[in-house]
Amino acid sequence: MGNYPHALLFHEKSLEIQQKSLPSTHPDIAGTYANIGSVYISMKDYVNALSSYEKALQIRQQSIPLNHSDLFAYYHIIGYLYEEMEKYSKAYSSYECAMQNLQESLPTNGPSIEDYTRNIERVKEKL
Repeated sequence: MGNYPHALLFHEKSLEIQQKSLPSTHPDIAGTYANIGSVYISMKDYVNALSSYEKALQIRQQSIPLNHSDLFAYYHIIGYLYEEMEKYSKAYSSYECAMQNLQESLPTNGPSIEDYTRNIERVKEKL
């Protein structure tokens, strides 16, 4: 509905409840940080979105294997955020991590790898 401040308020309340009742590495907490980050992306507040997604990634890295395909999305979104902030070397690094994670967790002939190779090349041209 586009009421981002209202959505943010409820996600933050949810996070507060989760932090009181769940272990700090619980996947639901990571998911809530990602939800908060998504709201910030919708608001074009990339700095706060980045902070939220980095927290989500940090939690997920503690709760699943480092080559798990779920980490790909976090690396990719973080790369996108850096790209939007014109921090191309950091975007490139994040996209590279996403690609490495994708290659370790999926078959090498999948169409996703081709799509994300284009992201890396696009950012590489901006360096």
